[in-house]
Amino acid sequence: MRVLRFDSVSREERASIIDRTPSADVEEDVRPIVEKVREKGDEALRGYTREFDGVEVEEIRVSDDRIEDARDACDDGVLRAVDDAAERIRGFHEKQVRDDRSASENGIEVGRRFVPLGSAGAYVPGGGAAYPSTALMTVIPARVAGVERVVACTPPPVPDATLAALDVAGADDVYRVGGAQAITAMGYGTETVASCDAVVGPGNVYVTEAKRQVRDDDGARIEFPAGPSEVVVIADSTGDAGNIAADMVAQTEHDADASAVLATTDGELARDVADEVERRVEDAERSETMSAATCEILVGDLDACIGFANEYAPEHLSVVTRDDDAVLRRIRNAGSVFLGTNTPVAAGDYATGTNHVLPTGGGARLHGGLNVDDFVRATTYQRLDEEGVERLAETVTTLARAEGLEAHARSVEERLRRQEPEDMKRESDP
Repeated sequence: MRVLRFDSVSREERASIIDRTPSADVEEDVRPIVEKVREKGDEALRGYTREFDGVEVEEIRVSDDRIEDARDACDDGVLRAVDDAAERIRGFHEKQVRDDRSASENGIEVGRRFVPLGSAGAYVPGGGAAYPSTALMTVIPARVAGVERVVACTPPPVPDATLAALDVAGADDVYRVGGAQAITAMGYGTETVASCDAVVGPGNVYVTEAKRQVRDDDGARIEFPAGPSEVVVIADSTGDAGNIAADMVAQTEHDADASAVLATTDGELARDVADEVERRVEDAERSETMSAATCEILVGDLDACIGFANEYAPEHLSVVTRDDDAVLRRIRNAGSVFLGTNTPVAAGDYATGTNHVLPTGGGARLHGGLNVDDFVRATTYQRLDEEGVERLAETVTTLARAEGLEAHARSVEERLRRQEPEDMKRESDP
């Protein structure tokens, strides 16, 4: 792990730390998968599941009996934790639901209404770990938004805890398929998997690329790229090296492509954190994955630390300083912010109620985390009475003719003419 000073880092080194763009090969690897699933449907899903997961899948949909058995097999403590997390997540997202709005004045009524999407697909990663938390984070907001049909895809073999969480969250159907092929199935549909209006959820670089391709081909709406996990920590001398190292190591646990960066004002803290991270990674169960992740430490003044964080636009940002609120006010780009030494990033991953599906790779410059708005569309409306038409007529006809759109102008004048008394209409007729 490198410990660098901001004032000695070259422009190229800084760019290499900030750039988390996957290689061009990912697009080339994913495109054939997308095309084959669109062409072959369930046959392709079974083939890729055999190839990538080493599992033979006959029934792609998980049966209701299997889900019930999974709940029965779960430890009571796990079920209590799932229920508690679900309640907090549901409560936080219910506060995001928007009310329809309208206003009426002088014969002109305008409004905006929020309509839930008809269907949504949630991707829940698998592989080396179970992610019941992601099941809750992806399905519950869709349900809160009022989406009529919510399905989920997750790689086989599906852990009992994940199935139990999907049941608690309210998924209508669960499919044992993962990777880019799962995203494609939910985006375009197969014989078993019905197409969805939106596809959401985190995943590796292949899942993220598949989401981009599905979106770009008008297969489905996506929330944003949500790829390999990342964290930036801003800390001054008040930071605790053990806590900071624990948060950095925790994010590297997800994926070899994960990244963790400390930006600190204190050189001694930087060295202590570096030692703690190396010790913890060496002793960890997932040491091989964690040691492959990117870890960097940068030292400079607080302005440099904040400027770096805004440029990096991290998925997770931890702030451990004398005045966390002052730093927060200067943060423009971050998926989710964790304030103070007693706020581990893992708390947001599981149980505070905020969503842990967050933009990565710099996506926080444009997006916030997954929320209820990702599952609704806003429709505006307007209604004019006779007074309203009269009030807008001059503005509309003037602008329409300025744009050379005579028929637009006449469509308004037609209404005015119909409102005239009959004798005035006869006088105005040619």
